[in-house]
Amino acid sequence: MTDGRKAISYDPLLLFAVLSLVGFGLVMVFSASAITAQDKLGDSFYFLKRQAVAAGLGLVAMAVAMKLGYRRMARLAYPLLVLAIILLVLVLIPGLGAKVGGAKRWLRLPGLSVQPAEIAKLAWVIYLSYSLAKKREKVQSFSVGFLPHLGVAGLLVILCMLEPDFGSSVALLFLMFVMLFAAGAKLSYLVGSVLAAIPFAWTAIASSAYRMTRITAFLDPWANRRGSGYQVAESLMSIGSGGVTGLGLGDGRQKLFFLPEAHTDFIVSIIGEELGLLGIAALIALYGLIIWRGIRASLHATEAFGTYLGLGITSLVAFQAITNMAVAMGLVPTKGLTLPFISYGGSSLVVLMGAAGLLLSISATAEGGKRRTRVMKARPEPLPPGIGAAA
Repeated sequence: MTDGRKAISYDPLLLFAVLSLVGFGLVMVFSASAITAQDKLGDSFYFLKRQAVAAGLGLVAMAVAMKLGYRRMARLAYPLLVLAIILLVLVLIPGLGAKVGGAKRWLRLPGLSVQPAEIAKLAWVIYLSYSLAKKREKVQSFSVGFLPHLGVAGLLVILCMLEPDFGSSVALLFLMFVMLFAAGAKLSYLVGSVLAAIPFAWTAIASSAYRMTRITAFLDPWANRRGSGYQVAESLMSIGSGGVTGLGLGDGRQKLFFLPEAHTDFIVSIIGEELGLLGIAALIALYGLIIWRGIRASLHATEAFGTYLGLGITSLVAFQAITNMAVAMGLVPTKGLTLPFISYGGSSLVVLMGAAGLLLSISATAEGGKRRTRVMKARPEPLPPGIGAAA
């Protein structure tokens, strides 16, 4: 017996991929951090417990996003963007922003810390989706479709660079490029902006000693094995020692005070060492599943806002996953981007799970639209009046 309400059908493959990555991340965070946590904090479960709390909050955020639906985000586009800008400003104020490793990226609040750049990424995607959907007839216009978005991106990037957070800055610009391209902005504007940004990017890199150090470490990590290339070299050794099947879950050696940030930015190195090529292949397959189902849901969305939002969220997950793994494998210079749903970090996990809830909401409406279309196509044409009335 039914109550007359239609069941909402979320994409089961997308939901499976997200929850699998979150669960896998909890296991790997504990494996990568237990010994360090015991040595430095006297509690081997310290990082696991905090990540589990974040995962719980993330589940709530995902469930709320799925329940409310992505369409409600359109009216929150400007408030969320303003909130993100305020938080990015607050983190720069002495006494409010916490400085860790030379960067002020966290706001310390009672009982927790927040990384505003993570919130800014999702707020930026929502704002762009709403703006592009509203202006879709004028996206090719430089003054309406391109320049305003470039101006907002410039403000966000400047605030991130002041922390400094080069990785988030690149992510914000990448999202703008992808979403403007998908919306139909002129390629000449996009390519021109990239070419114009190259001198500024090089100046930002060359004027910073630690960024130049990262570049030289990337070009030849073995030349300065005990200095700037230490982290990349240890990461490569970790992945290489895993072979095809790995040393076994929990049996990795590089996490024994050799590889810094083993449970955060370089957690994929521990995955490669303990679970081998097969573990990394499974990880890539799950991300591939999210990208496939995310793009599929976006293309079948019932309106432009859903399409842009889905593409933006999918691009955010894909960019961070690919960049993080490429860094660990020495393919690109080191950046402070987490491995989505896996790396230790409460702000990243909660925000990305909330974003996944929005993506699942898009998948539900897309499936509903496809079902309605199939019903309409299968419905027989009505008979003219007076024909077939008598049996």
